[in-house]
Amino acid sequence: MSEETNPQDPNQEEQPNLFGSGDSFEFGSAPDQSADAETPAEEPVQSVVSESGELLLAESGADVDAVTEPEPVTEETEEEPKFAPGETIHDVATVNGMYQNWFLDYASYVILERAVPAIEDGLKPVQRRILHAMKEMDDGRFNKVANVIGQTMQYHPHGDASIGDAMVNLGQKDLLIETQGNWGDIRTGDGAAAPRYIEARLSKFALDVVFNPDITEWQMSYDGRKREPTTLPVKFPLLLAQGVEGIAVGLSTKIMPHNFRELCKASIDVLRGRDIQLFPDFPTGGLCDVSNYNGGLRGSKIRLRATIEKADKTMLVIRDIPYGTTTTALMESIVKASEANKIKIKKVVDNTAAEVEIQVHLPTGVSPDLTMDALYAFTDCEISISPNTCVIIEDKPRFVAVEDMLRLSTQKTVRLLERELEIRQEELQEKWHSASLEKIFIENRIYRKIEECETWEDIIQTIDAGLKKFVRIEGEKPKANDTRIVLRRAVTEDDITRLTEIRIKRISKYDGFKAEEYIQKLETELLEVADHLANIVRYAIHYFEGLLKKYGATRERKTQLRTFDVVTAQKVAVANQKLYVNRRDGFVGYGLKKDEHVEYICDCSDLDDIIAIKRDGTFMVSKIAEKTFVGKDIMHAGVYNKNDDRLVYNMIYQDGTSGISFAKRFLVTGITRDKSYDLTKGTKGTKTLYLTANPNSESEIVSVQLSDKAQARVKQFDFDFAELAIKGKGSMGNIVTKQPIKKITQKSLGDSTLGGREVFFDSVVGRLNTAGHGRYLGTFDTDNTILVVYKDGSYEMKSPDPAHHFDVPNIVLLRKLEPETVISAVYAEGETKTHYVKRFKIETSTLENRFTFISATKGSKLLCATCHAEPQVEVKLQRDKKADKETEKILLHEFIDVKGWKAMGNKLNFFKIHAVTLLTDEGPEPQRREVAKKRGPATIPRTNSPVSADAAPLPEHTGDVDISAADVAQAQAVLKTPKSQLKLF
Repeated sequence: MSEETNPQDPNQEEQPNLFGSGDSFEFGSAPDQSADAETPAEEPVQSVVSESGELLLAESGADVDAVTEPEPVTEETEEEPKFAPGETIHDVATVNGMYQNWFLDYASYVILERAVPAIEDGLKPVQRRILHAMKEMDDGRFNKVANVIGQTMQYHPHGDASIGDAMVNLGQKDLLIETQGNWGDIRTGDGAAAPRYIEARLSKFALDVVFNPDITEWQMSYDGRKREPTTLPVKFPLLLAQGVEGIAVGLSTKIMPHNFRELCKASIDVLRGRDIQLFPDFPTGGLCDVSNYNGGLRGSKIRLRATIEKADKTMLVIRDIPYGTTTTALMESIVKASEANKIKIKKVVDNTAAEVEIQVHLPTGVSPDLTMDALYAFTDCEISISPNTCVIIEDKPRFVAVEDMLRLSTQKTVRLLERELEIRQEELQEKWHSASLEKIFIENRIYRKIEECETWEDIIQTIDAGLKKFVRIEGEKPKANDTRIVLRRAVTEDDITRLTEIRIKRISKYDGFKAEEYIQKLETELLEVADHLANIVRYAIHYFEGLLKKYGATRERKTQLRTFDVVTAQKVAVANQKLYVNRRDGFVGYGLKKDEHVEYICDCSDLDDIIAIKRDGTFMVSKIAEKTFVGKDIMHAGVYNKNDDRLVYNMIYQDGTSGISFAKRFLVTGITRDKSYDLTKGTKGTKTLYLTANPNSESEIVSVQLSDKAQARVKQFDFDFAELAIKGKGSMGNIVTKQPIKKITQKSLGDSTLGGREVFFDSVVGRLNTAGHGRYLGTFDTDNTILVVYKDGSYEMKSPDPAHHFDVPNIVLLRKLEPETVISAVYAEGETKTHYVKRFKIETSTLENRFTFISATKGSKLLCATCHAEPQVEVKLQRDKKADKETEKILLHEFIDVKGWKAMGNKLNFFKIHAVTLLTDEGPEPQRREVAKKRGPATIPRTNSPVSADAAPLPEHTGDVDISAADVAQAQAVLKTPKSQLKLF
C-alpha cells in the first residue's frame, strides 16, 4: 500500500479530487485503453510524500525507498525541488505539473470516451456497453434493469447512476430496447421508476441490425477481465434515428432525431446515386420550421412550436409540445407570462394521458388568435434549437452535415453486408466441402479400407488415398473423361479426422438421395450469395427495403414541417398598461395616473412605442416607460406602429416667418427612437393649428374661420383634406390661406382615401397578410368577410384580420365572400352512402361560427366544393352490379338550382359511385385594382353666399405641389408692406 493511501497515518490529509465529484479518473494511465493496443500503456505512477508534505511521483519499478527528501531550502521558490547528489529520481512531477500537462489528456478522454458518439455505430461508450451486456444476458425474456446495470459495470468504469440514466434514455427512444414497467414520460417530464422495478430486453430490431460477433472488433475491458466491442456492427443510421446530445470539454454535440422511414428511403436514394435531404422528426410531435436547418451544421437553427387548436371562442387546446420541453414546464411558462400581464388567461388545465391535452381557458372578449400568437411569443409553446452535428471519425471530432453522416453510414452498411456475405460464403463452402467428402467416404465405402490399419498414420493415409480417386483440387489439370468432384481446397488432416468420427449408426442409415439434395441446396445458396456479392448495391437496397417493410409500418412522421410566420411580441402583447399624457408639462407614460393635469389616452402594453407630436410641429417616437419627458405643449400622443401604412395624419400649421397656413397629409415611417423630427419648415414661431390621426386614412372636411383682423371679405370657408395627396412626414404641404386663422373645427369625417385593404392568403404559414405574400383574395372594406369551407362539410365567415390562424390541411375553399357567391358541393351521406349535389348561397351573418351544410350522420363526407359559376365534375360510376366502370361529366348548375344551405340537395341516382373529380377551379380570381399614383389638383371649396361686384376676388388655387422656397421669399417680401398684402388675393 502506497503512503498516500495509508489509513494508519492520521495526520495525512485527503488528496483533493482533481476533476470534481463526477466520474473518477485514474492518474497515470490512459483511460479505457485496451490490452492489445499498439502503443504500450504508461507505467503507473507511485507517489511519495516527503516530511515537508510535498507530493512526489515516481514510475512503477523504481526503488521507492531510494527516493529521499530534497535538501531543505531557506526561501520559498516556484522552481522544481532539488535533490541530494547521488539520488536516483524517476519522472518526478508536482501536482501543479499534473494540472498543466494532463488537462489535454482529460479533455481528449471526455470527448472520445464519454460525450461524443462514434460515426461507426452512432453510440457513446456507455450505450455500447449497455447493449453488449444485454446481448450477453439475452434469452428472450425481460431482465431487471438493476441486473443489467450490474452486468454493464463489468465494462463501464463508472457509477451505476450514470449507467441507469443512459439506459432509461435508450429505452425512451423506443428503438433498441423493449421496455416493461414505468419508464417515465418525456412529454410530462416524469422520471422512470427505480431500476429494481422496471425490466428490459433487446428489441427484435436491435437483434437483427446491431449484433454480429463474427464481424465485431473486440478489445479488453478497463480491468482486462472481459472482452467488449470496440464498435458494434450497426447496419442502420442509428445515430440519426435516435439523435444525441453531449457536452464535453470545450466541445458539444447536438444531433436531432430523424424519421425511421425517411432514413431507410434516403439510404436507398444514396445507393441509387440520388440527392437527399433530411429533416428532424421528434417523438413529441408538434410543428417544426427547418428553413435554417442547413444539415444540422454549426450555426443552423430550427424553430419548434406546439400544436394549438381553437376549441371555441374561450378555450385553446395544446395537443403537441415542442421537443425538449415538458407539459409541466410549458404550463409554468404560461402561468409566468400571465402573471407578467403578457397574456390574459383564466386558467390552465393539464388533461394529458395517452395524448397531450393542455386546456388554456380565456376570459370573455379575449381573441383566441391573438392569444395563440402570444403563447408562441412569450411561452415555451415556441422554442429554438441550435443543432451541432459533431461525431468521432478516426478518433477525432468532426463536424459533418446529416446528409454526409447518412452517406457514411450507408457506405459502412454496405461494407458490413459484404463482410457478412463473405463469411456466409465461407461457411457454405465449408459445409459443401464436408458434405461432399462425407458422401464420397460413405458411398464408396472407404471406411472399410481402414479395418486393416494398425496406426493412426496408416488410417489417415488410407483415407486420403481413397479420396484422391474421387476428388481433385480446383485448378488441378483434369484427366481424360475425368468425373472426379472438384473441391475448392485441398483435403486436410482435420477433414479426414471428422470422417473417422462418423458413427456406424449414421453410416448404416445414410440416405444418398437426401445427401445429394442437401449438397444441391448448398450449391444453390452459394450461387445466391455469389450473386449478392457481385451486386452488393442491389442487395443493400433490398436490405433497407426489408427493414422498411418489417419495422417501419408504425413509424410515420410525427412532426409536421411548416414555415412559421414571424410573431412580433409587440403586436401580440396584451394591453396591460394605460397610457397617460401631461400635455402642459410634456410627460407621457403609464405611471402618471396620480399626477395633476394628466389625461388618459388608451390602453397599451409595456412593449409598445409611443409617438408624441407637439404644437411647434415637432414629434418624437420613444419606448413606453413609466414617465418620459418629450417636450411641453403636446398636441397628440398615442401608440406607434412602424408597420402601419394606414394611419394618416391630417395637419394644418402656420409658418412662423411668413404667417402662411399650410395643410398636409402624411404617414410616419422610417423613424429612429428618441430623435426629434420636424413636420413643418422649422422656422421660429411655427405652430400647429389642427391635427388629427386617422387609423384608416380617413379624410375630413374642416371649417376654417379667419381672424377678425384678416382683410379677406370671406372670413369662413371649408377645406377638404381628400383633395390632398398623402405624402411623407417631411413634405411642406399646400397653402390653405395667407390670412391669419382664428379657429379650425371638423365639419365631417370622410371615407378612407386609400380605399379597402388588399388582402392576400399565404397558404405556407396559413395566415392573411397585406404585404403581397401568397394568393390575392381581393380588396376588403370594413364590412367585407372571408368565406372558408372545410373538409368536414362546414363553412365559416371570418373578418380579414391578419391575426387569424387557418388550418390549411383541412380547408377546401378560402376566398372573399361576395353577395352573388354560390357554393356548389357534392357529398356522400354517411348512413345510406348516397351521393348528393347541392348549390346554395350564404344566408348566415354570424362571424367566427362554423355551419355544417352536409348531412350530420356519422360517416358523411364532403367530396368537392367550388364557387365557380358553371361547375363541372367527373363521376366514376357503375350503373348496375354487372356493368363496367365508366365516367360521366355533370354540369352541377344544370343538375340542380340554388336552394337553401340546409337543404339535402339532389341525389345522384347511380348504382355505385367510385370517385368524384372536380374539373373546374374554385371560381374566378379577383382582379387587383390599379391604385392612382397621383391625385388631381386640390381645389378650395367656394362659398355659396352672394358676392358684390366690387368685392375683392376669392383666393386662387395654388396647385397640388409643395410651395417652393422662391414662393416663400416672395410672400415674405409682400408681407413687409401692409398695402401690398392685398396682392395675395
